Amino acid sequence: MGDLLRALVTVFLAELPDKTMFATVVLVARYHRPWSVWLGAGTAFALHVIVAVAAGRLISRAPADVVQTGVAVLFGLGAIWLFRSARSAAAASDDEVVEVVGATAWQAFGGSFALIAVAEWGDLTQLATAGLAARSGAPLATGLGAWFGLLAVAGLAAAVGRQLVRRVPIHRLNYVAAALFAGLCLWTVFELVA
Repeated sequence: MGDLLRALVTVFLAELPDKTMFATVVLVARYHRPWSVWLGAGTAFALHVIVAVAAGRLISRAPADVVQTGVAVLFGLGAIWLFRSARSAAAASDDEVVEVVGATAWQAFGGSFALIAVAEWGDLTQLATAGLAARSGAPLATGLGAWFGLLAVAGLAAAVGRQLVRRVPIHRLNYVAAALFAGLCLWTVFELVA
């Protein structure tokens, strides 16, 4: 259960200020089908989590010190990337015009799946999931936690994305996620040297 919660919290906080949240907001605004967009995004996320956990399992076969060092580097790079994103985040324009498309539920699902599937390859959360899976020894729990975290962010974006971004500046979310990744990096280094 601890591995599931660790993955859920890590991925949720890392994905919250990410481009995928904004893509989901735009997709909902475009298609006006939040459930179809959420299901399409969730299906794409499942694909990415499976790939990440499989990669993590392969990484876990390396010597323990190599795995721990690799995981620490991934979390450290993630913290740096998120911190830099927070510093350079520009406020999203509230008066963006999004073209509304009349689409069936299947078209909204397919369009959302395709966009998220392409946008998430090699994403920070996919790398974090691989690192967590390599380290945990519980790939199923880690994969489920990561997927639940991704589903939660997509659900938030589909339901209240525009209102959330107006109330909580994105750079603050990036700073919180950067602090989490830095903490995980330090924790991993501590376990490596202890």
